[in-house]
Amino acid sequence: MNKGSISFVLFSGLVLSSCGGSKKQENKKPNVLFICVDDLRRELGCYGSEVKTPNIDRLASEGSLFFNHYVQVPTSGASRASMLTGHLPHKASDLSNEAARLNISNKQESDIPETMFHHLRRNGYYTVGIGKISHSADGYLYSYEEQKSDKLELPYSWDEMLFNAGKWGTGWNAFFGYSDGSNRHSMKKQVRPYECASIDDEGLPDGLTAQLAVNKLKELAGKEKPFCMAVGFFKPHLPFTSPKKYWDLYDENSISLSPVVDIPDGFRKETLHESGEFNFYLLGDEKASLKTRVSDDYARKLRHAYYACVSYTDAQIGKVLQALEESGEADNTIVVLWGDHGWHLGDYRVWGKHTIYETALSSSLIIKSPGMKAGIKNHRIVGSVDIYPTLMELCGVKSPEGLDGQSFASLLDNPEQEGWKDCAYSYFNQGISVRTPDCRLSYYQKKKSKWAELYYYDNDRMELNNVAEQMPDVVDSLLKGHQILLNKIE
Repeated sequence: MNKGSISFVLFSGLVLSSCGGSKKQENKKPNVLFICVDDLRRELGCYGSEVKTPNIDRLASEGSLFFNHYVQVPTSGASRASMLTGHLPHKASDLSNEAARLNISNKQESDIPETMFHHLRRNGYYTVGIGKISHSADGYLYSYEEQKSDKLELPYSWDEMLFNAGKWGTGWNAFFGYSDGSNRHSMKKQVRPYECASIDDEGLPDGLTAQLAVNKLKELAGKEKPFCMAVGFFKPHLPFTSPKKYWDLYDENSISLSPVVDIPDGFRKETLHESGEFNFYLLGDEKASLKTRVSDDYARKLRHAYYACVSYTDAQIGKVLQALEESGEADNTIVVLWGDHGWHLGDYRVWGKHTIYETALSSSLIIKSPGMKAGIKNHRIVGSVDIYPTLMELCGVKSPEGLDGQSFASLLDNPEQEGWKDCAYSYFNQGISVRTPDCRLSYYQKKKSKWAELYYYDNDRMELNNVAEQMPDVVDSLLKGHQILLNKIE
């Protein structure tokens, strides 16, 4: 490890920093198809997982597959806000699921674009959002149990913001929905965290989203303007609901358990959590707890449910990609597939996101751009905050001033290119973390307690051995000389 290669700035308890052309057709700017998937950890066939994802695997074989992509915040709304704006968190509200509402929704339009989609729209793109792109399930501001409002979460980003709520009535009902049209809130949480339903793909919201996207692609292909269509799929977010045919892809008894089903010696439980989101589903077979892990049988059932959801979403993505091919625009369209963060599937007894460990911070990222080489397995470290400037470079649009992210467009074709910083920063749970090629340093400040965790990586990323106390000189060398103001970590 190059001990001097990490440069990070903590200001008021938050780190500031992060870090790359590619080819485009001369006559028309490339279109953009941006696919967001909620709670999608690196659990895809193309990453070596046992999960069956043939459509996403095919996309990976045609583009650049990132093995070291990290989100900036391990919770959906904040992660998406950081990615959409190209900014690292700077204040407490930036770490909230309400980040877009608090920082964007109620502002007047200004010279500074609210998101990268707003910037593309200003630069001649026709922009369409479908489903969950920011935090709101359908792009509009209202609480879980309220009726849908007419106020957009991102008021200047879209020419059209679309969603088919079907029998669920609203986006939030659909987001927490079950196949009979009920949802977690209408059932007062008296529901299971999973469902295997004898329905077709359109019997759940993501099937309706795929159908909407397919139809819209046919329409967009006829426009003179380049288009940018963002599509947000709910699954595999809880509840783990999917059609039975995707459950039938797996033999539950043969599904592997987490390689670390218990809390390793020396772990501080303050860095973990009690799986509160998971335990909201009150009819679960067992409760998750840091005191006692769920049984192996139940863990396999839950992983089975998550896998089925990923395969279901893969099928919906396949429909959208097929529609893009049939539209005649595939050769002039940038495709991005992005997972908004990872998810603990029983790792360290945790079921959920909301930690700054590798499992929650790493997520799926695939980018395919016209003219680029196919089948690139990219091991460079990038952050979600870098996607905005990368997409602008690929589209031939100048990025706004002041972005924290930097373009990694040149890495898509040439992942061995020198000069990239290879570091990513993340924040949560009163902790700050930096990931470098061979280690992760995390620093926590909780009440009056401060401590560091240092993990080195070899063949696995489960962070079993915290060597911070044994290697204080390494910790100091990573921190020393950098502008660190640890007054408060939000």
